[in-house]
Amino acid sequence: MSSGQRQDYLARIRYSNTLPPPPNPPKLLDIPGTGLAGGTYTSAGYATRLVREQPLNIEADGELGMPIDLIGIPGIFDGDERAISARPGPQVIHPTDKLLLKPLSALGKASGSGGAVSFLRRTEYTSSQTPQHFANSTSKDLNRLRNDPKRRKTATVNKDDPLNIIRNIAKGFDIAYPSDAYKGEDSTTNIKGAAITDAEAKAWSKPKNPIKPDLQLLDSYPLLPDLDALPTNGSYMVTRFTTNPFGAGDSYDSRLDTAILRPIDDPQMQSEFQRKLAEWDPNSSRSQPLPEYDYDYYVPADTAGVRGIKRKFDANDPDNEDPDLYTDDLDEGQRGFKYERIRTYETYTQHGNPNNYYGDSVALALHDPESDVGVVPGTKQRLVKAAYYYPVIQRTTLRPKRKIGQQALSQADEERIDELNLTVGELAEDDRARLLERLGDLDPSLRPDAALAEQAVEG
Repeated sequence: MSSGQRQDYLARIRYSNTLPPPPNPPKLLDIPGTGLAGGTYTSAGYATRLVREQPLNIEADGELGMPIDLIGIPGIFDGDERAISARPGPQVIHPTDKLLLKPLSALGKASGSGGAVSFLRRTEYTSSQTPQHFANSTSKDLNRLRNDPKRRKTATVNKDDPLNIIRNIAKGFDIAYPSDAYKGEDSTTNIKGAAITDAEAKAWSKPKNPIKPDLQLLDSYPLLPDLDALPTNGSYMVTRFTTNPFGAGDSYDSRLDTAILRPIDDPQMQSEFQRKLAEWDPNSSRSQPLPEYDYDYYVPADTAGVRGIKRKFDANDPDNEDPDLYTDDLDEGQRGFKYERIRTYETYTQHGNPNNYYGDSVALALHDPESDVGVVPGTKQRLVKAAYYYPVIQRTTLRPKRKIGQQALSQADEERIDELNLTVGELAEDDRARLLERLGDLDPSLRPDAALAEQAVEG
């Protein structure tokens, strides 16, 4: 035998069955043979059906075949049957026994969780008021309470009334900002909020965690929109790549932070989007179709220009207008940043609702100049302390576009732009008008018609 070769030793062992055979022969049933088609014999309901069809031929005696020896049970011969009686109250079933008590129809099916959800809270304006009960219902006490103006029951308010819902919504803002609470009479533009109770005011000033009341609130941030940071379409789009644009590597390429996705105008894809939009029913549960694009992906030609690009787009940088931040010489003596094309991407998957700015998700950023939360040292501050949210209207996944046919490839090569020259400036008039229109959907006071109405009121 070779000393370097490994061999396995297999031992064959047979174990003997020392149990005696069953005392009774097996019962042979006359059942129809339906064949093996459809898994008849392997289904759980096959044996259950046989049990129902076969009659029971058992002569049960007084003890049902199970002799019970009562000797040794305390108090049984004195008339005390508590030892053999069922225990009072609900019986606690062991978790292992619960699995055995499942019916055949529930086997193999996942059961939904029936536990309460801790983070769901009842809204204030939809919860019914707690009824008032009296310990003593004599006529004397009832007359005294009925004639007492302080204890007189107020008229019941319909909780589903739209005006009542608006009042309770306004009450939430009045609790948070007491100085801005409207105290006048109801009008077409202002509605007085519902009355604030002492418990509601105390809950706002000293909030408590409903699950862990021992926790203490360290700080709070008002939730505000950052309208100055929104793009011309009024929202953001989250883009995900199926593969790394630069391929697998050991280090992160900072040029990805300042990359540009340039949509390609394809008439065929636009006509397909118009067809889907025409077939879409606004009354259906399906969301509005989104246009699909192919994108050219550009990154800075040099990694050294990444810092200058970030400073140019940083509104908090006091020197973002410095022309020395540009790193490349462009045509006609101008300075800017040069971008080079990496590849073309196509839309793989996307979802969102263009008519709902907050239907998919929002991005949230905390900003506090006093504690340097979200603040870059040495920059000018344009925001007050708040948690600023940014609507994300669409999520898109991109993958590298595959090349199909030499003719299509040559046509794409003729129309392709391999280099971009970037300079940063103010928005054009048409872009600014489109931005204000989008911002008007988020804040009605920014609409042009609202500004004209305010001027008319002042005049």
